[in-house]
Amino acid sequence: MTKSTTRVEQFPGLKSRKVEASFSGGAVTSEGGSLLLRSVDKKLGLLRKLSRVLPDSRQGGKVAHELVSLLRQRVYGIALGYEDL
Repeated sequence: MTKSTTRVEQFPGLKSRKVEASFSGGAVTSEGGSLLLRSVDKKLGLLRKLSRVLPDSRQGGKVAHELVSLLRQRVYGIALGYEDL
């Protein structure tokens, strides 16, 4: 028998939106771990620190995305199983 829970997890908001996880809604998504990964990364600042020590040889005026954003996209994607990212 499946154990039911009514616990609701609160995550830091995203812009003006409230983010919460409730485990009573059934199988909704397989990517809920991305919220946890984002929270841990923001709290520890690992990818931001990594972006500061990696060389970035791109031309500043032509850069559309910060290096830290590109790192987050790559690391989160691989962590979620998108190995071809």
